[in-house]
Amino acid sequence: MRIAYLNCFSGISGDMFAGALVDAGVSPGLLRQAVQALNVGAELEITRTLRNGIAATKVDVIVNGEKDLPREEFWEKQHGHSHEHVHHHTDNESHGHAHSHDQTHPHRHEHRSLKEIRQIISAAPIAESAKTLAVKMFETLGVAEAKVHDKDLASIHFHEVGSVDAIVDIVCAAVGAESLGVDEWRCSALNVGGGVVHCGHGTLPVPAPAVVEMLRDVPVYSSGVQKELVTPTGAAIVQTLVKSFGDFPAMKIQASGLGAGARDLPGQPNVLRLTIGEAVARSVESSESEHSVTVLEATIDDMTPQVFGYVLEKLLQNGALDAFGLPVQMKKNRPGMLLTVLARNEDAQHLADLIFAETTTIGLRTRREQRITLPREWVPVETRWGTVRIKLAQLHGEETNAAPEFEDCRRLAEEHRVPLKLVMQDAMRAYLEQKEAAGMNESGTR
Repeated sequence: MRIAYLNCFSGISGDMFAGALVDAGVSPGLLRQAVQALNVGAELEITRTLRNGIAATKVDVIVNGEKDLPREEFWEKQHGHSHEHVHHHTDNESHGHAHSHDQTHPHRHEHRSLKEIRQIISAAPIAESAKTLAVKMFETLGVAEAKVHDKDLASIHFHEVGSVDAIVDIVCAAVGAESLGVDEWRCSALNVGGGVVHCGHGTLPVPAPAVVEMLRDVPVYSSGVQKELVTPTGAAIVQTLVKSFGDFPAMKIQASGLGAGARDLPGQPNVLRLTIGEAVARSVESSESEHSVTVLEATIDDMTPQVFGYVLEKLLQNGALDAFGLPVQMKKNRPGMLLTVLARNEDAQHLADLIFAETTTIGLRTRREQRITLPREWVPVETRWGTVRIKLAQLHGEETNAAPEFEDCRRLAEEHRVPLKLVMQDAMRAYLEQKEAAGMNESGTR
């Protein structure tokens, strides 16, 4: 499976994402053709730059021959304030909610409805899959704005995120992402920054309300940098593309790229890193880890116990991390069972389909939770009846648990027609003897 991983240690924005795509191998010509196809008087300027000494690719949108300014510079230009007095900047890109009448940047004030944006994208001669993805990104933005302002989606008019340069950013993101042929997008926790930002609705805390709305169920944090690091466009890209969040995935790296933000940040490179590769199975976890999982739940009161047990086995065979049932008292005093399934985020949909197909439930509850796991490995030992794997767990490098693999013991017990408990006891005895022998060999004694 081909996967792409976004490391958002300095946040994410539309121009950073475009830069990372190009740096990772997406053809600049492909993005330029997409911009030309929009027919909105825009073009791309693609350059190499340094962010705190790290080389990265910078992508800027030029509209009517003029490069859009970062919001910090734009605000200072309009109000005559220096950055020492106005701490409300967006460092990664200029696309947010701000709305002004500075005629030196006419493309900043174009207000478009979602319908108008759909028409612009639909009319462009680009791949249908990229059009669908770009529209979905704008719909994600629109739903968040509608929620924040308590309006229906049709009445929302985008301010800066409806401007030419924002449309270009999102279409480039969609076209570039589609061209990579990635099966699954994954992402780190997002550094959202801090401080305040000025926009058309006044001074707001970072992250802005629409960004908070789009990042529901997404792991976020602030490193303390007093800048807006995750922009509305960046949040929409993440919410639309990414299916799971967590640490760097196990993969064979094939390509990587760094996309530059508008300027340097204190103490860290203002870049977005994109890494692409083939996923590989990881049999041994190297350290304690916390990662996101999906929990599926359903309460069932009209299914036989035999079928319930069968479903639990089927879920585990199809990739569930865990599956169990608890007795519950349901409405109208009916006894029932609570089915709970713990799944990798990428497996959640097909496990949900299995639950619907194999049980009588017609509804599921889902939620994202964080799961902490200890490093583990399997050590084979020889018993009187055959090989059994011993599952080991460690905490801070020290062994905390050792247990014989149940399925190995059961198979041997059935094959040799001996009690299961004897096989399990013999496996542990063999492991302890093997461990003791290894310890003596390391110390040089016998």
